[in-house]
Amino acid sequence: MGKKKHSGNILYKIFIYVALLALAISIIIPVLWVFMASVKRNAEFIGADVNPWALPKQFFYQNFIVAFRDAQMGDFFFNSIIVTALGLILLLVIALPASYVLSRFDFKGRRILNVAFMAGLFININYIVVPIFLMLSDANKALGVEFFLDNRFILALIYASSALPFTIYLLSGYFKTLPKGFEEAAYIDGCGYFKTMVKIMVPMAKPSIITVILFNFLSFWNEYIIAYTLMDEHGTLAMGLKNLMAVERTATNYGIMYAGLVIVMLPVLILYICVQKQLTEGMTLGGLKG
Repeated sequence: MGKKKHSGNILYKIFIYVALLALAISIIIPVLWVFMASVKRNAEFIGADVNPWALPKQFFYQNFIVAFRDAQMGDFFFNSIIVTALGLILLLVIALPASYVLSRFDFKGRRILNVAFMAGLFININYIVVPIFLMLSDANKALGVEFFLDNRFILALIYASSALPFTIYLLSGYFKTLPKGFEEAAYIDGCGYFKTMVKIMVPMAKPSIITVILFNFLSFWNEYIIAYTLMDEHGTLAMGLKNLMAVERTATNYGIMYAGLVIVMLPVLILYICVQKQLTEGMTLGGLKG
């Protein structure tokens, strides 16, 4: 009986490793292929005898230069950095205190607020983008300004608002797992509620905060529908990539199209590599606490 159980565990582990390896290969190979294709000349994509998996004959970096210059990808890239950074800052400034209070304190209306944030998890922001556009347009007309549309701060604020329910849900769940002894010791030493949160609780919740930053960075950076609806001159990188694809597909400049994809993907990969260690450690600690 023991031998059968042991052999069953071995087969289960082999199955898990094979499945994870297959998943990793299915993700890594397309990413590597896009990077490889981004430095190819256009002639290496066209022709009956062309092998799409062949290595580039030489590194044709001009694809990136053309993408930045002709398609103005640099401007779109700058706009995305501003919007994403502002969105993350606004999100953390609002979500961290809210999550801490909702998870560590008992007060009137706490249950209603928790239910409201939980209900927000089921609202897809893309479904209400038209009402948001009409609301901002009416605000411009009422005040006689051109402030609420094509504004990077307003777009970042909408991004942060849309991510608030999930972020509060995730951070509150993590704050609930932290021992109360640290707070009590801080109160004895004379720390107020705010200082205790900033100095004690937020550093302890670092793995969860990193997870929130990574998840929402991906969401804000790749978002297209809201940006396309609300923005014009200050379009984000997703809009720039769409324009680049439309122009270069007509001209069959495949290398430039793949260069645009690399420009979009590279910051995400760099961020993931930078936070991978902290994210893995956080998931391990969370598993041990569970």
